[in-house]
Amino acid sequence: MNGAESLVRTLVAGGVDVCFSNPGTSEMHFVAALDRVEGMRCVLGLFEGVVTGAADGYFRMKGTPASTLLHLGPGLANGLANLHNAKKAHSGIVNIVGQHAVYHIGYNAPLTSDIEGLARPMSEWVRTSPNAKSVAADGAAAIAAAKSSPPQIATLILPADTAWNEADGIAQLPAQSQRPGFSHEAVDAAAKVMHSGGSQNLLLITGGALTERGLALAQQIAGKTGCKVMGQTYHPRMARGRGRFSIDRIPYVIEQALPLLKDFKNIILVEANDPVAFFAYPNKPSKLKPEGCEVQRLTSWGENSVAALEALADALGARPADVKPQKLVEIAKPTGPLTHASIAQALAMAIPENAIVVDESITTGRGFFPLTASANPHDWLQNMGGSIGFSTPVATGAAVACPDRKVICMVGDGSAMYTIQSLWTQARESLNVVTIVFANRIYQILRGEFDGVGAGEPGQRALDILKIDRPTIDFVALARGMGVPGRAVANVDDFNEALAEATAEPGPRLIEVQL
Repeated sequence: MNGAESLVRTLVAGGVDVCFSNPGTSEMHFVAALDRVEGMRCVLGLFEGVVTGAADGYFRMKGTPASTLLHLGPGLANGLANLHNAKKAHSGIVNIVGQHAVYHIGYNAPLTSDIEGLARPMSEWVRTSPNAKSVAADGAAAIAAAKSSPPQIATLILPADTAWNEADGIAQLPAQSQRPGFSHEAVDAAAKVMHSGGSQNLLLITGGALTERGLALAQQIAGKTGCKVMGQTYHPRMARGRGRFSIDRIPYVIEQALPLLKDFKNIILVEANDPVAFFAYPNKPSKLKPEGCEVQRLTSWGENSVAALEALADALGARPADVKPQKLVEIAKPTGPLTHASIAQALAMAIPENAIVVDESITTGRGFFPLTASANPHDWLQNMGGSIGFSTPVATGAAVACPDRKVICMVGDGSAMYTIQSLWTQARESLNVVTIVFANRIYQILRGEFDGVGAGEPGQRALDILKIDRPTIDFVALARGMGVPGRAVANVDDFNEALAEATAEPGPRLIEVQL
């Protein structure tokens, strides 16, 4: 058994049985080992950003890490943007990155680079295996790091000779540390604040609190105390739809966020961050909470937020009988032109039971939440890190993790072009993903930011940088070229029909919504 085989066997034994891959020369012994070891599913991505994003989506839905296989420093660098998003979402991933043979590194061949230096900003755990007999134990340590609490991105660098030289065998995972609970002192402090103040108190939640159970507890607490419950702007995963507590999010736009937060005297954080603006803008605040607002933390990432909310509900005497009924927006099949409201209504009608929605709709989708709260129960995934090209790979990984669930991927046309290769992987793996591309032929988010930072009125050169026309991108043709059936729609009636067809059929589909 060589080092590569010892690593593959260790991964499988440690519960890491999916490898999203884009390998090169230095990883060929690992690729060969995949043929000799049963139990590892290998999924090829045609760009490393697809590979790393898919691993993020897989973890969000499965709760256990997948591995990636990347080629040297440049291959890792190509995947860093979606590793950044995964890190912000606290997703566990085991990256396997090839390296030149130890004796070859000193010759400074063209692909030589500082792989550890590239890995560290996005990885909590980084190690280079020194020899073949260390590979299995290093792999086990990487798995343990990825499965820790909170989960981490672990990057194991595998020099080519450590992969091909003789190894001892597989390694057992170190004993997993018990998942942290929560602070009873933090619960007591939060209860003391929430016993009074009512609507001047904000329970700001994300992470584990956004499960169906966590939301139900938050709803009980709100009913008992009169506090407001909100989510931060973006979340790794949120349970939504009929029968689940629907909460508002802090808006992305500062001018919309400030009025919503201005009356709060206390904010209780449940895994969430102190609310701040996404960017700095001239003459606008970075902090979104009002002056004098006190902030307390109930739980941090990796703590058991559901158990903490249960304890808080008990301390407050909050029960299911305290829940105030929610009045959700009624939905009906829309007709006529495509507007943000009619698109949201069509989506709300079309989301299948137990679907997974991956949202990178950016400007088009900012108003989707109120209407889709009335849709069938589903999970909603968002971009925690802000690096675009997130949704199509994450949808790919989510579909690998949950083959029995329909995945709906919503993406702007600019973002879609970053990782459009995801469609090819979806076709090859016959994944149940419906990709909806909102094609407005402009980086609309940037057009808004141009105004937001006070840069004046854009001239022709500025507009040429913001627009993505001349030529117009044909997403249906791109999809068909990668094996995914697609159609374009220019009104909401056709959109309704396209959604019905796409959600009813197995395998990948693409809908281009021409705005």
